Amino acid sequence: MNRRASRATISDVAKAANTGKTSVSRFLNGEQHVLSASLKQRIETAIAELDYRPSQMARGLKRGRTRLIGLIIADITNPYSVEVMSGIEAACRARGFTLLMCNTNNEVDQEQHYLNLLSSYQVEGIVVNAVGMREEALSQLQQSLLPMVLIDRKIPDFSCDVVGLNNREAAIQVTQHLIEQAFHAILFVTEPLGLVNTRHERLEAFYAVMAQHPGHVAEQAEVAINDSARLDAVLKDYARRNAGQRCAVLVVNGALTLQVARSLRRLGLSWGGDLGLLGFDELAWSELAGVGITTLKQPTWQIGYSALEQVIKRIEGDDTPPQEQVYSGELIVRKSTIFGP
Repeated sequence: MNRRASRATISDVAKAANTGKTSVSRFLNGEQHVLSASLKQRIETAIAELDYRPSQMARGLKRGRTRLIGLIIADITNPYSVEVMSGIEAACRARGFTLLMCNTNNEVDQEQHYLNLLSSYQVEGIVVNAVGMREEALSQLQQSLLPMVLIDRKIPDFSCDVVGLNNREAAIQVTQHLIEQAFHAILFVTEPLGLVNTRHERLEAFYAVMAQHPGHVAEQAEVAINDSARLDAVLKDYARRNAGQRCAVLVVNGALTLQVARSLRRLGLSWGGDLGLLGFDELAWSELAGVGITTLKQPTWQIGYSALEQVIKRIEGDDTPPQEQVYSGELIVRKSTIFGP
């Protein structure tokens, strides 16, 4: 009979080594010092011959540990999320954890499905990078008592660790840059604000800086990421009303910056020519888009890495009050904001 026809069990190893399962368990759990040399050799030989591979999940559950971390992400196609996930995965490898990634694809129905799935796998902690996640879903997460960290998001009356960008500092920096480049009017384009704190914080800091410069014109527009018709209309009207003077568009995130760039192309308007353009998030195409686009680069990899480290601290028993850990961004200036008068 071919012993490898089916997956070998610990009982098979014990039988082949002519010993009991307890001795095999001790061998596998690093208690080999209590076994005789000949017994250790028999067990080692049996494991090799049977190609026995113990279930890490089962072993972990016996110890009350799975070494699994869950990640709920809103959109895996978003470059920001990919960089964050890379940092999380690197921290998992460094600390001996395995990452289970769930992409909701911005679909509300998937949130509950993945929450239940991660619970069934008995993950030890969760990182949430899902701006579109419903409040009730997040509340259920909180009630689960699992160690959890939110990335780039704070929820009112939701006590949880948060890691992300220093949004106020970053928005002040980019707005001041545009003013220093002599732009008279600045349009802040954002996705619908909702309860997303990152959008509110960036917009509020933008207005705070603009208020310090009388005579400058501050405007805002809320546009859904897939509403190209409305975006075209907003930008066309803005460019028409500010024809002949230096005006710029400040965009709340990288995904929307791409849509703005596409819209300007459709309208026959050029950034670095007809108007200035600056977007949060550094994307690979930013420097390749004809005249490069000025961006506010976030330390996304570090944000992900730090979020995972914070989860592990909670897993290991850190019971200090929830904290917000913020990082500074880096302004990368390109020709889209430094063209001549």
